[in-house]
This record gives sequence, C-alpha cells and structure tokens, in this order.
Amino acid sequence: MFRSRLQGDVLALVCADPAREWTIEELATRTRQPYQTVASEVRRLSVAALLATRAIGRTKLVRADETNPYFEPLARLVSMSFGPPVVVAEEFADLTGVDEVVVVGSWAARYLGEPGPPPNDVDVLLVGSPDRDDAYAAANRAQDRLGRDVNVILRTADQWAHADDAFTRQLRGAALLRVLPRA
Repeated sequence: MFRSRLQGDVLALVCADPAREWTIEELATRTRQPYQTVASEVRRLSVAALLATRAIGRTKLVRADETNPYFEPLARLVSMSFGPPVVVAEEFADLTGVDEVVVVGSWAARYLGEPGPPPNDVDVLLVGSPDRDDAYAAANRAQDRLGRDVNVILRTADQWAHADDAFTRQLRGAALLRVLPRA
C-alpha cells in the first residue's frame, strides 16, 4: 500500500503527533535512514499533500497536513501498520530500570517481513527491572493510542541473557524489533 517501509515509518512518526514539527535530520535519525533518502520521501509526501513543510532559514520543518481530507483515515491506517514502534518507544521511554524495549511476536515478525496473518496485538519485551505498575501503565497508554492490545513480557537482564526456559528461547529465536535504546 505504501511505496516503501520508510514512507510508512515517516508517516507514523509525523502522524503520531500531528502538531509536532520535525526536521528531516530528526526523521532520518529516528528511522535510521540516510538524510537524502528521507528528504526524497518527505518531498513525495509533500507533493501528495500528506505532509506540510515550511522553511526557517535553511532548515525545513515537516508536519502532518491535517487539512487533507484523507488525514484521519490515513493516520489510523499508518498507526496500525507502522505505529507500534513509535508509540511503544514513546510510552516506555521514561520507565526507570529498563535496559531494552523490544517489540516481539507476530507484530514484529510482520513488520520485519515474515509472512503470516495480520497480528491482533503487540507484544513488548522489557529487559531490566522496571516497576511492574509503571510498565503496565505504559502498556495501557500504548494500547489506548494503538487501538489494540499491548502485552508486556518482563525479563531481568540476567534472565534474558541466560535463561534456558522454552519461552525465553522461543523469544530469542523469533523476530525482535528493538525500539529502545535506539541504536
């Protein structure tokens, strides 16, 4: 449906907070893609009136074009298709005691290109020792934003590195989409 995964990722970032303005450098950093590649996608999306841009000096600022009649349905579709890494990163970013936040399971598998049915939920692995109440509160906020269940899996760093139970082995061998810390 989208020209590229990068296009979906850029739209997910911009549509997650439509009032926020991004620089192309910020979008390139968040998507881990070259500046020029991101700039080309921003140009295409601007021509399609999905993004609004303005210049301040030599800096181009980008935001969602909420005046486009397709904005709301597109934002919902983008959120469902590309939003979980963005939303999960934002909602779990301030948890103390977390070394890594990783999207796992069927959502991560589909995002990373593995075939299969559309996922119904988002599974989030927290590596570290966060406060459980804070972790579940972050999951609830993410769930509200994404409109789908967000499940939390807790593992201490030692459990993640050394546990030999079947579930942890299965997780380690499956699709893993690290969202925090950002590499």
